[in-house]
Amino acid sequence: QVQLVESGGGLFQAGGSLRLSCAASGRTFSTSGVGWFRQAPEKEREFVAGINWSGSTYYTDSVKGRFAISRDYAKNTVYLQMNSLKPEDTAVYYCAADRQTYRNGRAYSMSDYAYWGQGTQVTVSS
Repeated sequence: QVQLVESGGGLFQAGGSLRLSCAASGRTFSTSGVGWFRQAPEKEREFVAGINWSGSTYYTDSVKGRFAISRDYAKNTVYLQMNSLKPEDTAVYYCAADRQTYRNGRAYSMSDYAYWGQGTQVTVSS
């Protein structure tokens, strides 16, 4: 079992930056990929960024060049660095751990993930 806790959300200005953290406990998730998803009001949850077990990263088009996902294996933590923030980035951000270990491909679907954090609110004002 893996417990995930997100942190780092809050209220930010457009054009600014922030870093979200996703800390895992219960067992290491170094053998699993991790994804960040977000859900804006009245919208479906959508994939934002992912990092596989070996550190390969991938992003949805709307955040490419602005967001960066990384992981610290020693701290059992995954980060999402968010730069050049836009009001449309406003959402609850969730991290999730892949249900499959050692996946070399990309996991874009919510059904690929077995463990979820509680989410952290990011609000970007213009």
